[in-house]
Amino acid sequence: MAKVELKQPVVAEISELLKDAKAAVLVDYRGLTVEQDTALRKQMREAGVTYKVYKNTMMNFAFKGTDYEAMSGKLEGPTALAVSSTDASAPARILFEFAKKAPALELKGGVVEGTYYDEKGIQVIATIPSREVLLGKLLGSIQSPIANLARVLNQIAESKEA
Repeated sequence: MAKVELKQPVVAEISELLKDAKAAVLVDYRGLTVEQDTALRKQMREAGVTYKVYKNTMMNFAFKGTDYEAMSGKLEGPTALAVSSTDASAPARILFEFAKKAPALELKGGVVEGTYYDEKGIQVIATIPSREVLLGKLLGSIQSPIANLARVLNQIAESKEA
């Protein structure tokens, strides 16, 4: 079997992974211990993020002609790809938090919602709370004035009774 025939399924797998992705982040995992890598993979799995190591040339072929083509410049050395199709900030957030505990993990860059970000940009995206947290804050801010109004009306009613 020719080498090209062996590589095509891998490139197709990466392309399929990226097709519906909201975010993809590249990291240099060099220097992580087995325990650290296992813990990182577990966190990724629990968050619904696909985290895999592919050959740089395979990722480069898969990135060509897509929104992810800008990441091709970061494909040097050992590189892992974290992809999420549900939460746009999840890969960046998990990797950034994990890098605080394991400084050997280096963010390289990524694409979030079709826009390329370098390492600094990915760090900024990592500070954005998840969708659920943002919705909770929104509901809390909507509910707060209503609750305050109800308390005031209740106090007025009680004072008129007295």
